[in-house]
Amino acid sequence: MPTSARFRPRRLLVLATDSLPARAYLGLVALGVVVLFLAPDSPYAMAPALLTAPLSFLPVVLPFEAAGTAGGGAAEVAAAVLYGGWLLLCALVNAAAFGALARRPDRATDRAPSARPRRTLLAAAVDNWPARAYVAVVAAALGTFLYAVLLSPDPGFAGIWPLIAAAPLSFLAVAVSAPAEYSLPWLGTLVFSVGVALAGLVNAVLIGRLTRRIGGPPSRG
Repeated sequence: MPTSARFRPRRLLVLATDSLPARAYLGLVALGVVVLFLAPDSPYAMAPALLTAPLSFLPVVLPFEAAGTAGGGAAEVAAAVLYGGWLLLCALVNAAAFGALARRPDRATDRAPSARPRRTLLAAAVDNWPARAYVAVVAAALGTFLYAVLLSPDPGFAGIWPLIAAAPLSFLAVAVSAPAEYSLPWLGTLVFSVGVALAGLVNAVLIGRLTRRIGGPPSRG
């Protein structure tokens, strides 16, 4: 295992701010928040949630958001503050993942350089428990979707689970598979499934790289 068990929150903040890709990502999220306030009813108001996915979609499967908005007044304000704080945390985690990906490999946190850098990069998706747990979630969501579409008489909205689990790139899978869905439904299902799998793999690599950086000994980028 290339990472230690110690978690260093300060390094998470450093990774989220000390590289150009991470800062550019945070700037894009900030722009999305501005759009949200200026045009809350437009489709672009979803930008902050999409940019901070997949963590930002976690409240969809948790009951706290509905409980916070039911009381009105102060309860709505508290729910909005809580959700805003959650989006900020999601943005910092994603920015740190970009920062970890942008850093050069370090012997203390990554595997030794090899003649196959692609294999070394993809190893981050399976050689640590946070990435493996995420891969298991995506696999379960995709398996549920395939069972509902291929074996269940009423698939319903089963596609929402892999869409959320592998967001935000999974939305591209929807866009690509939509044309095929109208002509050949099985082809649309195949394209969507492959797209979700690839989107989940990208997220798993980012999670694995971030885990290595915040769990290993300090290093210079």
